Amino acid sequence: MKWEERIYRLFLVWYVIGIVLLGFDLLPAWLEWANAVFLILAGTIGFLYFLKRFGKSVGIAIGLTIFFSTFIIEGAGANSGFLFGSYDYTDRFAPNLYGVPIAIGFAWLMVVATSHVLARWIFPHGTIAYAVTGGIGAVIMDLIIDPVAYRLKSYWIWEDTGWYYGIPWTNFFGWFLVSFALHLLIDLAMRHKSMSITNETAERRLVLLYLLMIVMFAMLGALGGLWLAVAASTIPAILLVALAWKRRPL
Repeated sequence: MKWEERIYRLFLVWYVIGIVLLGFDLLPAWLEWANAVFLILAGTIGFLYFLKRFGKSVGIAIGLTIFFSTFIIEGAGANSGFLFGSYDYTDRFAPNLYGVPIAIGFAWLMVVATSHVLARWIFPHGTIAYAVTGGIGAVIMDLIIDPVAYRLKSYWIWEDTGWYYGIPWTNFFGWFLVSFALHLLIDLAMRHKSMSITNETAERRLVLLYLLMIVMFAMLGALGGLWLAVAASTIPAILLVALAWKRRPL
């Protein structure tokens, strides 16, 4: 069994356990580290996809760029309010480095990899439209992640405010800009056809991963009464995935 297969199966097991523990509020304080492991597994799946899709050298370069650039941007946001707005991470995703959980870089790997596949299925030849779609796919996910993580789980605390569950609009604009820029980078890699290897199984797994993440947070949001966030994320996510599935390369 290949490493990506093992990690994917481990993630699914971790996911099911997490659904139960978080859904019924059974996660004990001493098991908070499981939150970070969950994101690390999800991000690793995304990283391994880039390796398979673009080869080792380009795949590693893309993965490391996503990890470190988002970590630095998140650090700037947490410490100065840059781009996203002013917020602080709690210790529920520890360990933290310069105020940012290490797992956040892995979370961005998951977000970019999953939204990349959806955008590539819709616009297989790249272009600005591909990058815009990737950015929108990322924001759709954050429309449910952020309210649940902030209002229900206290994974981070917003110091700025806004009408959408107290989250400033700059957060979603920042998510779009960062995702858009990273998808432009991936678009450059896709233009080197000799480096790109399409793997249908890996891509379908990432689409499923995208849906699984939204389903988990939507369930938590519904249990917490965040119905606007549930609708704002799940409805466009279903439409996006349906369009991508219809236009996927055969």
